[in-house]
Amino acid sequence: MILDLYAGPGGWSRALHVLGVGDVGLEWDEWACRTRAAAGYLTVRTDVAAYPTRPFVGRTRGVIASPPCQAWSMAGKRLGLLDQPLVHTAVEDLAAGRDNRERLLAACRDERSLLAAEPMRYLYALNMVGEPDWVAMEEVPDVLPLWKQYAAVLRGWGFSVWCGILNAADFGVPQTRRRAILLASRVRTAQPPTPTHARLAEPESLFGPGRARWVSMAQALGWGATDRPVPTVCAGGGPGGGPEPFPSGSRKTLSDARERGTWMPRPDGVVLQSCREGTGWAARPGTRHNRTGVDPAPACTDEAHRWSWSLRSSNQANAAVRPLSEPAGTLFFGHRANECTWVAEPASPPAKGTETPAVPEPIRITAREAGLLQTFPADYPWAGNKGQQFSQIGNAVPPLLAGHILAPHLGVPLDPDDFTLAA
Repeated sequence: MILDLYAGPGGWSRALHVLGVGDVGLEWDEWACRTRAAAGYLTVRTDVAAYPTRPFVGRTRGVIASPPCQAWSMAGKRLGLLDQPLVHTAVEDLAAGRDNRERLLAACRDERSLLAAEPMRYLYALNMVGEPDWVAMEEVPDVLPLWKQYAAVLRGWGFSVWCGILNAADFGVPQTRRRAILLASRVRTAQPPTPTHARLAEPESLFGPGRARWVSMAQALGWGATDRPVPTVCAGGGPGGGPEPFPSGSRKTLSDARERGTWMPRPDGVVLQSCREGTGWAARPGTRHNRTGVDPAPACTDEAHRWSWSLRSSNQANAAVRPLSEPAGTLFFGHRANECTWVAEPASPPAKGTETPAVPEPIRITAREAGLLQTFPADYPWAGNKGQQFSQIGNAVPPLLAGHILAPHLGVPLDPDDFTLAA
């Protein structure tokens, strides 16, 4: 079997499924387990730190591990960095068959910090019978020193090992998500996958094949050409002369904006029908402002004020803000301070002599949109409420990146087209 520790909602499992292989996932979170069940992935709901290793000994071909990153992440309090010496001690002890986790855990500032040492407990037990053939591990960049410690242990056990930082955008993921990766193998030389994409497209040359340009959010979401974002909204009423299309607290999404088209400012007292690009506007028949042929309706013109949309990856002061024509920054979720939102800015200055409309309120990203930016299919069966779904998405490994990492270990060629997302 392939053992997937901290399996989450199925980032690694989705990649394995596309590559024609299955895994056994160990996961504690109820909603991640429900998502995995709906997706058809085999899961044991358990605490990885408490589960025995015995059921896997003599039966495991590969080990995957993505320990929870909240203790180390830039989006959290980062107490895991303060606990690093204790985590290193735990890895050293577990690699020698000594279990001092209870004592070390009592000294940790964040009880999740030692979760990054748990994979060594499984690896030690499996190594006693010459398993596994390969290992793949992933975490936030600050965990790289810990992966180097793992690498030293694994090399002593006869593995070829590589560890370093990979940018998901370099492998076709529409997100510049940087992760510390460890790859180890007993049967082949461990090395990182070859990047397929670059910030700027690179033509084929004598030195090898070229690389495509990074995949933009517009491409991934199916919102049209990358040089001209499709979703555009003007300040003013919605269908039937309702309130502003996206007021504060609105549940509307940018997807709605794309479907609804461009809205024009509404004169006071006039109840307007919806106005799409290239059409005029008119008051509803029967209202006191119903216009006649003598009193022509205002038209949507090329001078209509328009908005271009960017994605702000969190509410933190240093959050990445990227236009639709670029990949997203790393998506942060988990609590309200880390919501990802679409934010608007004028695509061009308003026509001379016209009033500048109020900037639309930020629009919270949907789970479907966030999942697509993580390279999950549009119809992936996320379980739970919005907060629970976002938490799963933010913590998941992008399946396309996982596919690039795993394909060489499995001896299976990877076709990125197999990860084409259903729109």
